[in-house]
Amino acid sequence: MFIQTEPTPNPTTLKFLPGRQVLDIGTADFPTEAAATSSPLAKRIFAVGGVAGVFFGHDFITVTKADGREWDHVKPAVLGAIMEHFQSGEPVIAGERTASAHAEHNGEDGAIVEQIKELLDTRVRPAVAQDGGDITFHGFDRGIVYLHMQGACAGCPSSTLTLKMGIENLLRHYIPEVLEVRPVAA
Repeated sequence: MFIQTEPTPNPTTLKFLPGRQVLDIGTADFPTEAAATSSPLAKRIFAVGGVAGVFFGHDFITVTKADGREWDHVKPAVLGAIMEHFQSGEPVIAGERTASAHAEHNGEDGAIVEQIKELLDTRVRPAVAQDGGDITFHGFDRGIVYLHMQGACAGCPSSTLTLKMGIENLLRHYIPEVLEVRPVAA
């Protein structure tokens, strides 16, 4: 098994490409070791030490290293953990799971929210996945769109620029009711 790695815009996060499907649908975010209880693969990666977060996409895994740790020490152990997991035959996530998705929105702005979600799904999320992350809709209130950033996007130094100059401009261009975009924590 050959696993490729790619840098992401976030210097503390690397994208690992195992050359096979990781998840059949959606994404899965494990921002802490405690959140990884349902995933044998995420638990194995956290066991390496020096890992602060794990995120799964369709065909990639992004790993965020802990502060003060160097990729030269963490990367080989993560590669070994991923290889060991896929050779074990264990599932990536144990039990039933639902795809990560946009938050539900009930209210008078339903048509606007549907447009926001459509633009996120068709224009934003595919580009963000290339960088090893995901962005989902969290809420809309009085012209402000709240988005949840995951994987390489969470904590990325360029995420504010991406939100303001990229996503906010895109949404404002197509949806005049959108005034601003803000990130939210999980």
